[in-house]
Amino acid sequence: MSRTAALSTASAGAPLTATTIERRDLRDDDITIDIAYAGICHSDIHQVREEWGSAIFPMVPGHEIAGIVSSVGDGVTRYQVGDRVGVGCMVDSCGECEFCKDGQEQFCVRGAVMTYNGKGYDGEETMGGYSQQVVVSERFAVRIPDALELDVAAPLLCAGITTFNPLKRWGAGPGTKVAVVGLGGLGHLGVKFAAALGAEVTVLSQSTAKQADSTRFGAVDHRATKDEATFEDLRGQFDLILNTVSANLPFDDYLALLKPNGAMVNVGAPSEPSSFQAFSLIGGSKVLAGSNIGGIPQTQEMLDFAAEHGIAAEIETISADQVNEAYDRVVASDVRYRFVIDTATIGA
Repeated sequence: MSRTAALSTASAGAPLTATTIERRDLRDDDITIDIAYAGICHSDIHQVREEWGSAIFPMVPGHEIAGIVSSVGDGVTRYQVGDRVGVGCMVDSCGECEFCKDGQEQFCVRGAVMTYNGKGYDGEETMGGYSQQVVVSERFAVRIPDALELDVAAPLLCAGITTFNPLKRWGAGPGTKVAVVGLGGLGHLGVKFAAALGAEVTVLSQSTAKQADSTRFGAVDHRATKDEATFEDLRGQFDLILNTVSANLPFDDYLALLKPNGAMVNVGAPSEPSSFQAFSLIGGSKVLAGSNIGGIPQTQEMLDFAAEHGIAAEIETISADQVNEAYDRVVASDVRYRFVIDTATIGA
């Protein structure tokens, strides 16, 4: 075992404080990563505050991890000391079921092991990336291309793959019109990826306050959803709507914006149930869907695509003593567009 500095919370809603945690000794297929940066995902806040059901405490959050390999197990073949790597939402899976073999480890029949607030197959509780080191199987690390700086790459390990996956699956590309609901930590990357894939992108936001940013990220239009005229003007316009917000929406209004056979795909996770009329789907043979993260192969594809097209997260880098304040700011939508922790400041 080795010890490393980390930010931990002792109970639901308690503040994050500096501590030290143990990391396991290297197994044959393990690598040790010296973490440089860890992104703050809204799901970290939900889990720290136990808003998604019972959680495991003490908890070290963080599944947007970017750093440098500092040691490798005897059987490691994919990485060597000095490589630039990232870790996302998963750190293990069975590797044997149909989904794992298909590169969709997030659907592992045995259950994928989450990077934090989870338990490994050995029963050990997982601790996440708000720390200075992590030990993971090489199977669950991805290579960060040299064209991406580590700080702006970190949020891609969750927010990036969460938006890239549905855009690819539902055919965003040349000749398609895509609407992105919300211009936050997820939404701004959704706009960038959709535009780079060749789609014509419209942002649907509560107001026009971020219109200049929408244009900068590649959108051709930005509409305020508080304006009732928006839903009349854009009726039947889109092939795909990517909903990135974690709030309940009037789904019937949004489904009316789709063309026949269009799809509205949800990656935001509101805490309360949503509702819609079945006829909003039936009339135009429309689809209302959800999307998870992607598997390891697609996460690597996403990083390579991001590097090739100059896509990076828009970030505000913070020190460890600013994390609790940052949580409140995320909830208040007071960040453009992702907080990233400089992990060198933990315990400093």
